[in-house]
Amino acid sequence: MRRFELVLPGSHVVCEKALARHGSEAKLLAGGTDLLPQMKNALLKPAVVIDLSGVSRLRAIESGNGQGLKVGAAVTARTLELDRSVRSRFLSLAESGALVGSVEVRNLATLGGNLCNAAPSADMAPPLLALDAEAVITGPKGERRVPIAAFFTGVRRTVLAPDEILVELAMPAPGAHSGGNYLRHTPRRELDIAVVGVASQLTLANGVCTKARIALAAVAPVPLRATAAEQALEGQAVTPERIARAADLAVEAARPISDQRGSADFRRHLVRVLTRRTLTTALARASD
Repeated sequence: MRRFELVLPGSHVVCEKALARHGSEAKLLAGGTDLLPQMKNALLKPAVVIDLSGVSRLRAIESGNGQGLKVGAAVTARTLELDRSVRSRFLSLAESGALVGSVEVRNLATLGGNLCNAAPSADMAPPLLALDAEAVITGPKGERRVPIAAFFTGVRRTVLAPDEILVELAMPAPGAHSGGNYLRHTPRRELDIAVVGVASQLTLANGVCTKARIALAAVAPVPLRATAAEQALEGQAVTPERIARAADLAVEAARPISDQRGSADFRRHLVRVLTRRTLTTALARASD
């Protein structure tokens, strides 16, 4: 690893100025679980590393009066896994945090790092898609919000400009009688990345689904929603037959590839199985 300058900003404004000054030579450090291995293996050679640990807004979790949620980009996976406000209304996000590596990794890995790395298999992306989250981004031109569905532009690519920072993720209140679930399949139980990940979120009123969200990971260049599957459930009583139909439609939304971790056909099979399982769990949780 070559020598680099370390910058320790105390606010996101100071961080933005450092990014503007150093441009492409700078990299942001939150947990470091992706950045540091790439630096050690000489895959990345930044001249400047900007440490975000002193930016308090990035490490905050706020549950508003309307029971919406704001999660700072530097909040760790372990914090998401255990935080009461997250577990009480946004359980699928807590479940995704609990699947990131080992406990040691989860104490370092951050929500923002997981998203900004923009891997198609990012575990925390599908629950955010299913929860209609928005990415709050700051830069020299001020603050802007981007639906998380539009945040990813390709493999390892996002809408972030070189001088912009992902500050937090904002989610609306799911509403009464709403439940969600996130599941993934990996060859190993831990310390592996998803072959397929699926998050589902259902909201019910008088036994009828008023809102459905189904989000998929590791089956396309970016995490994506299965909108046709969602529409097949909305306005309907959620029965096992309709869940099976939604799972079939979710398969049609997937665009998987074959690689060393699994074939495209295997991934389609997993989409069907995991969609059915997550919808069944989301229905049970929404019905409680």
